[in-house]
Amino acid sequence: MNDKFDSTIQFLEKQLATLHIGRVSPAIMDDINVSVYDSVTPLNQLASITNQGAQSLVIQPWDTSIIKNIEKTLHEADQGFSPVVDGTTIRVVFPPMTEEKRKETVKVVKDRCEEAHVSIKKVREELMHELKTKKNDKEISEDDFFAEQKDIQKLVDDYNTIIKDLGIKKEKEILTI
Repeated sequence: MNDKFDSTIQFLEKQLATLHIGRVSPAIMDDINVSVYDSVTPLNQLASITNQGAQSLVIQPWDTSIIKNIEKTLHEADQGFSPVVDGTTIRVVFPPMTEEKRKETVKVVKDRCEEAHVSIKKVREELMHELKTKKNDKEISEDDFFAEQKDIQKLVDDYNTIIKDLGIKKEKEILTI
């Protein structure tokens, strides 16, 4: 039962990790897919991605013949950074976040947290439907029904608290200059 709730939290954590905040993280490249070798492959499977200071990343492809593909993909991503090929590596420089960009990013955090809350609510509805079916089919007693209903609600409340805490933590990171 917790698996569905846990996967929602893991998905939210991954989404929040890809957001650009004051200090860049290699996780920001997790959603970048490069067209190489007649397929589309995640960038982090084609190269090592490391921090170089607070505002830049260095991408070092394992196969240097795909540097142009990676550079083209990064330019097309249009995420506000500027990739520069430097021999066998690509340096990606991110501009400092403006106050306006920070506020936009906080809105994105709130939207993603709200999506997670909705996902938790859907899982709750699924579980409640299963529980009602068991009760109607006389598989569980009335007392067990109410006890399990209470347990499900407690789980939902706990996971909603986790989502709220993740959102607050990420907002603080974003707004800290």
